[in-house]
Amino acid sequence: MIKGYFVPVLHSHLPFVKHPEYGYFLEEHWFFEAIVESYIPLLMNLKKLEDEGVPFRLTVSVTPPLAEMMNDTHLQEKFLSYIDRLLELCSKEKVRLQGDERFYPIACYYDERLHRIKDFYTGFLNYNLLNGYRHFAATGVLEIITCTATHGFLPLLSENPEAVEVQIKLAVQAHTYHFGRPPQGIWLAECAYYEGVDEVLARHGIRFFFLEAHGLIYGKPTPKYGVFAPVYTPSGVAVFGRDPESSKQVWSSKEGYPGDVHYRDFYKDIGYELDHDYIAPYICPDGTRVFTGLKYWRVTGPSDWKEPYDAVAAFEKTKEHAANFHFNRAKQFEHLSAHMDRTPMVVSPYDAELFGHWWFEGPDFLYHLFKEIDKHQVFKAATPPEILRLYSTNQVIRPTPSSWGDGGYYDVWLNSGNDWIYRHLHHMASKMVELARLYQFTNDGLKIRLLNQMARELLLAQSSDWAFLMTTRTAVEYSVKRTREHIANFNKLAEMVEGEEEVDRDFLAQLERRDSIFPFLDFRIYV
Repeated sequence: MIKGYFVPVLHSHLPFVKHPEYGYFLEEHWFFEAIVESYIPLLMNLKKLEDEGVPFRLTVSVTPPLAEMMNDTHLQEKFLSYIDRLLELCSKEKVRLQGDERFYPIACYYDERLHRIKDFYTGFLNYNLLNGYRHFAATGVLEIITCTATHGFLPLLSENPEAVEVQIKLAVQAHTYHFGRPPQGIWLAECAYYEGVDEVLARHGIRFFFLEAHGLIYGKPTPKYGVFAPVYTPSGVAVFGRDPESSKQVWSSKEGYPGDVHYRDFYKDIGYELDHDYIAPYICPDGTRVFTGLKYWRVTGPSDWKEPYDAVAAFEKTKEHAANFHFNRAKQFEHLSAHMDRTPMVVSPYDAELFGHWWFEGPDFLYHLFKEIDKHQVFKAATPPEILRLYSTNQVIRPTPSSWGDGGYYDVWLNSGNDWIYRHLHHMASKMVELARLYQFTNDGLKIRLLNQMARELLLAQSSDWAFLMTTRTAVEYSVKRTREHIANFNKLAEMVEGEEEVDRDFLAQLERRDSIFPFLDFRIYV
């Protein structure tokens, strides 16, 4: 008899970054690194499970900005150049390390691994990662959900109801555009909830979303089953709460699996270790050292001294940790079953980039975990729609405002370091609504282009990533620059629309090439 349902969720997201004006752009490498280390390894392991006949269920959000980048031909071409450059570096490393018994095997490992990744990308995926997600969604083992259109932090955009409405409506449009059908569920950016947003979700056909545990536990009335059963909001949208125990066991680098001494060390990379003249062709053209992805050392311990990485030993360790995770979930379900009059569920959401990028062996852990689940048949992996089909009657509660950020509420995205953003975002949203209403019946092709690009600049400025990076003090300069540029672009385009400034066609075309998110966007969505 099945003791419980395990609901694994991976939130896949990166901000929209595209710079065709440069042959090399550092922030584009966020995307390329995630492809090589997280997205393709995950899809390769799902294909391996499929080929081996191992059943699995997984829910993955592919946010609209990420889907747009995956589908962008310019970025696809740049990615191929990126991986070819890595393969060239691998070849050089095999020559440099020939005869070195400690590090030559690791160089060979990376060379073989990157060739397999490239073959999978050009073969099974046919140069587009979305094809992999579509394949597994079509077979019913992968539930793809959406996110707010540009990862907008909805509670802080709610000053303008239309801004929230468009973030949801456009997310549904984008998902349908890329995957051929509307999404059933959504990952609210940063799990950020405020009272009433569920009504917007319901209007656009969203059936379920996720919250941090305290968003449910402090709801009214208190949920009878805590986070171990879904609930409905008054508008009829289902809510799934995150289980803190299973989540922390994986994501914590101190208490969780990623900190094991056998796993690859994230920070020690040859981009920083080798002679500058040798590594120069594979880092920033201006000489700035960056991660290359070739990391030859394992965690080893808390000191700076590191042992060589052993990929075989690390792979074996993922089997051990998958078995341990399965054992703990089985015990958790056993305990919950004794106190519940229905089969419990455990929802375990993570950033997808944890698996592969931050925790290099993470995709192999997931592969072995699904094999453990199939082997023991103690509990089953399930998707939210499957849970709702099993239990269509659920308690109705009003969740409380919350997020999964540090502190559990909104202060990561609203503090003295980033609060200047919001007066601009509110003004821009109001202006966009005003002009959309004024020109909704225009047939002027140039004015339509201007208004569509205004909408893109607004949406890109609303990304929660910029405020987050300002708070964490990572990529601050780029985040401030991007925010200010989108604000300035929006205002300049508005002046052109209103006739206060002559239309600069070259400027407009430049923005359309670079800030090209949502080619199907119609500014009338703001009416």
